[in-house]
Amino acid sequence: MTAAPEPHRSPLRRGRELAAAARPVVGAVQPVLGTVSPLGWTVLALGVAGWIVGWLLGWAEIVVVALACLSTVVLCALLTIGRTRLSVRLELTPRRVVAGSPAAGRLVVSNSSRARLLPLLLELPIGVSRAQFPLRRLRMGEVQEELFSLATTRRGVVPVGPATTVRGDPFGLLRRSVPWSEVIELMVHPRTVALESLGAGVLRDLEGQTTNEVSTSDLAFHTLREYEPGDDRRYVHWRSSARASALSGEDRLLVRQFLDTRRSHLCTIVDGRSAPYLDEVDFETAISVAASAVRRAYEDDVDTTVLAAQSVFNAADAGAALAMDAFSRAELGQGTALSTMARHAAQIAPGTTVAMLVTGARTEFGELRRAALHFAPEVNVVAVRVDPTEPAGITAFGSLVVLSLPQLSGLRALLLASVAA
Repeated sequence: MTAAPEPHRSPLRRGRELAAAARPVVGAVQPVLGTVSPLGWTVLALGVAGWIVGWLLGWAEIVVVALACLSTVVLCALLTIGRTRLSVRLELTPRRVVAGSPAAGRLVVSNSSRARLLPLLLELPIGVSRAQFPLRRLRMGEVQEELFSLATTRRGVVPVGPATTVRGDPFGLLRRSVPWSEVIELMVHPRTVALESLGAGVLRDLEGQTTNEVSTSDLAFHTLREYEPGDDRRYVHWRSSARASALSGEDRLLVRQFLDTRRSHLCTIVDGRSAPYLDEVDFETAISVAASAVRRAYEDDVDTTVLAAQSVFNAADAGAALAMDAFSRAELGQGTALSTMARHAAQIAPGTTVAMLVTGARTEFGELRRAALHFAPEVNVVAVRVDPTEPAGITAFGSLVVLSLPQLSGLRALLLASVAA
């Protein structure tokens, strides 16, 4: 009896079967291969190539060199062997700072194993740099504490961590890294200047004060008036009506009249494109201008929405710290057109009462007007152009008010001067 012929398998199917069979092997050796540095791969390749060439050509000298290379790799690999059990706690104090303020961190390392911990190197990434902390011999449960300072000269987000132990060899052929902590972000907030209440100056709709729009169903009781057919009888002021009827000798009904006191909402937009600004310093000034307004808005209990370059914050019930975080995350060159940002802001914050557009000196007034048109007609739109080459000034284009600001320190005076403009 003859066996049935094996069905024909396509090369593609065979390749898939081989890949499936090799996957467990690759998964097992991948952690080991990941410890080899580029220099290690070079030495290993020289050793293998030298062994083959020396064996084929019968050159004993090349074989000796190849053996030396391979032996070095093996000996270096032995130095990375070993299991470590640590408990690492990473702390930052504080987690949020203003640019230029001090910030510090602490590493608390303890040996969680029963065996004594051999000397080891602990690396901690801090932004784009790395700090190194040599760990001494630690007995079971023994703790080593390390303190470090953080640079906060520039606004931004500084990622700290993870704390990683490193085992390697003196030649740098192999490097085994094991992370032991999470990444913690240090928020470096922009510098701000103190402003008067935003109800004064150009942003005069931001104190929650009444407007001249008459309403019979809103919040602030304003005055009494004669009843007219169609008025809601729930708003009849009966005591005043009785007094007026007694004095006039005629039946009179007086109803309450209210003024609209809509919840104030400040929406700040910072142009994130590089083209409008003369340099990076102007962009930082723009960030500080918007952050100053938002900080004052929180002091006045005003809702805020922030669009700073690519960073967006829109949460009425969140604190000022989270709004400032949005400014920390803003990056120059990451934003879209100012008009596009304004359209997006109008969509996510339809209750905006005042919009502040902050941009650079190269932004044309026409672009500012096009951006302002995305907001409802009743929204007060203010634009701030950061231009260190021009004196401070105030220009009105219809309902749009444009402020020219040379430097951050002049923001408070410029807003106050706009009252008389």
